[in-house]
Amino acid sequence: MKGESIEIYKKVLHFVRPYWKLLLISMLFMLGVAGCTSLLAYLVKPALNGIFFQKNAELLNLLPLAILFTYVFRGIFNFSQDYLMNYVGQKVIMDIRQKLFEHIQKLPLSHFLTLPVGDLVSRATNDVFILQSSVSRSITSLIKDFFTALGLIGVVFYNDYKLAIIAFIGIPFIFVPILRFGLKAKKYSYRGQGIMGNMLSFLKEYFSSMRIVKIFSLENMGKKRFFEENQRYFKNYMKQIKVRAISAPVIDLLAAVAISFIIWYGGKQVISGNKTPGDFFSFITALVLMYEPIKKINASLNSIQEGIGASKRIFEILSLPVEEPKEGQLIEMKGLFNEITFKNVSFKYNTKYVLKDISFTVKKGEKVGIVGHSGEGKSTLLNLIPRFYEINEGSIMIDGIDIRNFTLESLRSHIAMVTQEVILFNSTIKENIRYGKQNATENEIIEAARHAYAHDFIMKTPEGYETNVGEMGELLSGGERQRIAIARAFIKDAPILLLDEATSALDSKSEREVQNALNELMEGRTCFIVAHRLSTLSNVDKLIVLKRGKIVEMGSPKELYEKKGEYFKLCKLQHQGVNFEVSE
Repeated sequence: MKGESIEIYKKVLHFVRPYWKLLLISMLFMLGVAGCTSLLAYLVKPALNGIFFQKNAELLNLLPLAILFTYVFRGIFNFSQDYLMNYVGQKVIMDIRQKLFEHIQKLPLSHFLTLPVGDLVSRATNDVFILQSSVSRSITSLIKDFFTALGLIGVVFYNDYKLAIIAFIGIPFIFVPILRFGLKAKKYSYRGQGIMGNMLSFLKEYFSSMRIVKIFSLENMGKKRFFEENQRYFKNYMKQIKVRAISAPVIDLLAAVAISFIIWYGGKQVISGNKTPGDFFSFITALVLMYEPIKKINASLNSIQEGIGASKRIFEILSLPVEEPKEGQLIEMKGLFNEITFKNVSFKYNTKYVLKDISFTVKKGEKVGIVGHSGEGKSTLLNLIPRFYEINEGSIMIDGIDIRNFTLESLRSHIAMVTQEVILFNSTIKENIRYGKQNATENEIIEAARHAYAHDFIMKTPEGYETNVGEMGELLSGGERQRIAIARAFIKDAPILLLDEATSALDSKSEREVQNALNELMEGRTCFIVAHRLSTLSNVDKLIVLKRGKIVEMGSPKELYEKKGEYFKLCKLQHQGVNFEVSE
């Protein structure tokens, strides 16, 4: 655990390094705060000895001014270090948050199948917030209180080094529980963030499925599951609070024992005449003032340990490999191409092969349909082309160049995709179309909408192209959402088009409208099509029939139908009215 904490410290320090100059200036101000606090403790000695015992009138005029100016400078130093340290802390957190977001964006699609979205959101928000508290407040307080305690220790030893040695014999007994409480705080913090991630994942899934919840009367099930997660978080958080709450009185008790003994021993020294009251009270003032920063150090260490727990979850994500490989020289995919070739391609999820030894070639402008029973790997095959998943064996080539040699950005700039599950952002219709080409003009957006047979219904909405579509496009019908997605593909104007069940979730009328839009979109493009209704694939140039992850038939629809093989069986199933599902 100790080595793990050191590694996390190093990773956080990597983000702190760019701001080392500001950090250094801030520490100088902290030294100023520590010096002023120590000076206030020392001034007790001349105040008592010089004014109250020696009746020094001149000192009476000077000492209050010295105390006043000490407080003024202490306030200036305190403000300056507080502002600078919080500035550095917030910049570090901003950099970590930005790095985390950019890293998550670059993760392979496979990670999003295993990492719950709610947990990712928790790491990017809740965990970063805890780390923010640790970096901006706790580390600032820790450094300042350390310097202050160090200055006061100097005053204590200056006044009476023998008494100071006696006083500091008990220091290890104070720091042992501080360290133990800190480790417990880290453990409960890490566990708590995991529970919070699960809770957020459940909430996202539950609130996104309210139609199903209500129609099947699942409210009690939802209430029970949320209560269990909520209860788990509460119990873990109370253990965390217990650690925080018990640490303070333990430190108080140990400090009280030490101070009580010092008062007894020091009082005897004053009574016997071996020490002046000024010496003793300056010593005891420094000791009492030192107790407060030590107590704050305990709280800061607990908070920092909680921050380490949150940091661990953040750096777990940052350590995941991203899509774009760093090794090797990648090239830009530019211009037109003549063919796409799958050569002995195999792909597996974990240890199970989904596609095995897939080989075929598609010429520029050809339309290829991919059919087969549910779970045969049709959608997976499409997802290999833009490298959403990395193949395990073989190669996919464009004009003889393995697509892994192209930069991802340039490869994907040549590909447009329309799927059964249309993803629209909570923005306007115009902005959702513009996502296909971010510098598109208004005229280009309208032209794309016309090609997608979307312009007429858009103009009937309350604000036309400025109409907000709602979360996930919920304010539009299924057919309308699909045509917005097609308009987005139109405006991208990519030469390769992937259609994955683009009409399977629509009613007959909407399907006809969307199919017309798709036919126009496919014109002049190299198309890979997975379709629910085999009748929509009657005009493709080539059909690929998958069974158990392998190609069992390939040819034109007419050839395969006359062959009376696997494709013929699929057609007969649909013709007989069997509910033939082909979606993944």
